[in-house]
Amino acid sequence: MPGAGTPPREEGSGRAQNLRMLGKLVVVACAMFAFGFALVPLYNAICEVTGLNYLTKVDRSAAEFARNTQVDKARTVVVEFDANSRGAWQFRPEVNSLTVHPGELVTIEYDLVNTRGVASTGQAIPSYAPQESAPYFRKLECFCFRQQALAAHESRRFPVVFVIDPKLPKDVTTITLSYTFFEVATRAGVPEATGAPQVGGAGGVRGG
Repeated sequence: MPGAGTPPREEGSGRAQNLRMLGKLVVVACAMFAFGFALVPLYNAICEVTGLNYLTKVDRSAAEFARNTQVDKARTVVVEFDANSRGAWQFRPEVNSLTVHPGELVTIEYDLVNTRGVASTGQAIPSYAPQESAPYFRKLECFCFRQQALAAHESRRFPVVFVIDPKLPKDVTTITLSYTFFEVATRAGVPEATGAPQVGGAGGVRGG
């Protein structure tokens, strides 16, 4: 009979299409799985290229540098402090600026408030102006070295302890230290305690 063989051919064609679609889905799934594993090294590579790892990296030699550096009392540098936040966090320095001597150990504190009704975690990213001053701004302690977790409506005060390298170019008389605080996670319940940074030494200069 005419057309009697058509249904089997259509059925075979549909089965082949299904197999091709299944193959494509398997390839997509494998690609997504591989991409998930690649995210961590990709993130690290982006941080290296953009300098984020450098900006938030702990300066392990800063404490020894501060102990062995002479204070240049013949020179002063104005350090301006700026704070920005992304999300429902309030974030500000206790003073807007300080006048310091290169080689002098200085402490400035920042107030951080989680205005949300749930626990939240954030990361501060510093920047410097002029940019050339960044390598000469040596931080012994900074909340930017790690992510900070605050409970719902919790407020904390974090110190930044730093020393300016006396080798800072002579034409740099003002440095602006600016932090941008990004919310990176929000969850219900009380966050794991990160603890306020412990600052040692009585030689620091406290702003305010």
